[in-house]
Order: sequence, then structure tokens, then C-alpha cells
Amino acid sequence: MKRLNVKEIEAIIPHRHPFLLIDYIEDYEPGKYAVGYKCVSYREEFFKGHFPQEPVMPGVLIVEALAQVGAVAILSMEENQGKTAYFGGIQKCRFREKVIPGDQLKLETKIIRQKGPLGIGEAVASVNGKIAATAELTFMVG
Repeated sequence: MKRLNVKEIEAIIPHRHPFLLIDYIEDYEPGKYAVGYKCVSYREEFFKGHFPQEPVMPGVLIVEALAQVGAVAILSMEENQGKTAYFGGIQKCRFREKVIPGDQLKLETKIIRQKGPLGIGEAVASVNGKIAATAELTFMVG
């Protein structure tokens, strides 16, 4: 297992606070997969407006967190170091469970296809073994 802390993640992907949505990477293999975590805190800025009466992590931010974990897998490859991975598309996205303050969001992205700078990742977000969201993420390395 290869574990990465926030500073090591920042050495791989360009995202920074407040938009870096990964607290740590539990394991990864360059070009193959990455597994990371987001510890969801009530102090997140987005909870002030989404929703004040019932705080729920926005689905688009869950998808972004999955994409960032996938970017760790792609940008940790020697030939991609120092580059940026951009969204090319989001397919088959489904939200199944709410993500709320106190949850530890497990983020798993497996690279299922890559040809040149384009690729596809299969992504699953879960909390305590229950799937919160799934998506197929298309990316482009630039």
C-alpha cells in the first residue's frame, strides 16, 4: 500500500484549498487506480448554503472528489508529472445516498481505458460500505 498525505497529493495534482477535496490517499498504482478519503466536516463552506436546515454534500463535489482521486492515479505516472487532468465528460452518474457532516467518504477511481491523453475512470464513492455515488469519468491530460 502506498499512502499519501495532503502535501504529497499537492505534489501530484494542482488542486489547493478550498478546492482540494481529498484528505489522504490510502493506496494507488500509477495509471491504474487510486483510493482516497474525504473526512466530511460540518465546517465545510458549502454546508452554509447546501442546505442550512439539512447539510448535504453537493453531488457535484462528490464527483469532483472522485475525479481528483483519479487524477492522482493518472498524474503520478512519470510521463504525466507536472501536467493537469481535465474533465472530458461524466457518464452514468448516479447518487444513491446522502453524504453528511461526520461521514468519512471513501473515493475509489479505477482507470479502465486510456489512449494517448484521453482516458476513462470508473468511480465509486461510499460511506461505511454503502455506495453514495457512481460515475464514469472521461479525462484529458494536458
